[in-house]
Amino acid sequence: MRVVADLHIHSRFSRACSKELNIPNLDRWAKLKGIQVMGTGDFTHPAWLKELKEGFVPAEQGLFVSRDQILEPRTYTLEPQHKTRFVLSAELSCIYKQGGKVRRVHHIILVPSFTAADAIIASLEKRGCNLKSDGRPILGVSSVDLLMIVLEAGGVMIPAHAWTPWFAIFGSKSGYDSIEECFGDLSKEIFAIETGLSSDPPMNWMVSALDRVALISNSDAHSLQNLAREANILELTELSYIQIIEAMKNSSPERRRAISRESLPQYSHINATIEFYPEEGMYHVDGHRACGIRWEPEETKRHGGRCTSCGLPVTIGVLNRVSTLADRQERLPPLGAPLFHHMVELDKIIAEAMGLTSRSSKKVQAVYMALLEKAGSELDILLNHSLKQLAQWTTPHIVEGIRRVRAEQLNVTAGYDGTYGHVAIFSDEEKKEMKAQKNLTLL
Repeated sequence: MRVVADLHIHSRFSRACSKELNIPNLDRWAKLKGIQVMGTGDFTHPAWLKELKEGFVPAEQGLFVSRDQILEPRTYTLEPQHKTRFVLSAELSCIYKQGGKVRRVHHIILVPSFTAADAIIASLEKRGCNLKSDGRPILGVSSVDLLMIVLEAGGVMIPAHAWTPWFAIFGSKSGYDSIEECFGDLSKEIFAIETGLSSDPPMNWMVSALDRVALISNSDAHSLQNLAREANILELTELSYIQIIEAMKNSSPERRRAISRESLPQYSHINATIEFYPEEGMYHVDGHRACGIRWEPEETKRHGGRCTSCGLPVTIGVLNRVSTLADRQERLPPLGAPLFHHMVELDKIIAEAMGLTSRSSKKVQAVYMALLEKAGSELDILLNHSLKQLAQWTTPHIVEGIRRVRAEQLNVTAGYDGTYGHVAIFSDEEKKEMKAQKNLTLL
């Protein structure tokens, strides 16, 4: 059974997140995007937890569906018209001192029940944590202590966006050099890391110590449009929370090497991950946003890590940090590594093919919705439909944009110091030609 899972999102109760992130909208947009299993995000926030408890009914083991969208008779299948499965999830921010340094590490929490969620909340509140302040609360709790709380409640924990400079297990500003340095004797309980938008599997393959964990990808969406910008394509022996967790546990290169290729279909596993082009991420290369400085690692080293404009230290990005910890020179897949697909969101492709700058413009969204009405979900359009099929439903320029994204024939200006990179699918000359053709059709 193949499902697409996006396990790390946020609700409207997290800072800098859209007010449209509610249960009905998440359910609807999951179908538009092509997600079958979605994390709820933010279950530690009391107002969101109340909505989740009132708005969900149990489906398969450890999974839920929207109460308002329940089907009659009460059956649960993965047909497109049926509803999204949700798994209770949260992102928690741990800030604490260890080894003479202040550590700032974000973690994804997944639990199989509201009972488990309530147990984690109770433990954190006993420690004085303010869970009402934000959907992604800041905790004065170490990563080890949080892991113990989660394990005791029956949940699992996964380091979030593992390479982000400011708030991640390997972050250049406040992270660690290894999983073991962070978690000590409990390291074996960490079976996956989230690679984040600014890195992809080939970058992570350069660090051999990560062969023992699965590399997962999620959107970390703060808006509906950004759902599924990264996700996981899972092969499950059955649809359940347990098998989703097993799929991740079975998908480290080390574990997959222990399972023969012939036997793999008997186990739940990750078939592939859907990835941002890492250069598009906000922290891919080094830089100083205030001064417009964007550097590759070699240039940062040449300048002693300081901005040539103001003299302040630049923010060391993911590419630099990976190269520091790498013990492999080539970005080659270790034996057993799952597949991955680089992707650009469909409305970005449409906007560029139409010569528009905003993916959110009414014209772009009208074309986007019309194409989904004809062709199915966004992920089906981007990954599965043939170009010949797509040509029956949309314009040649949009089809060509999708082809180039699939073939990785595009240019990306790398992101740095909290600034997203920019994807260019068409050249400036091509854009001029497309605009001229558009104007001619209007005459």
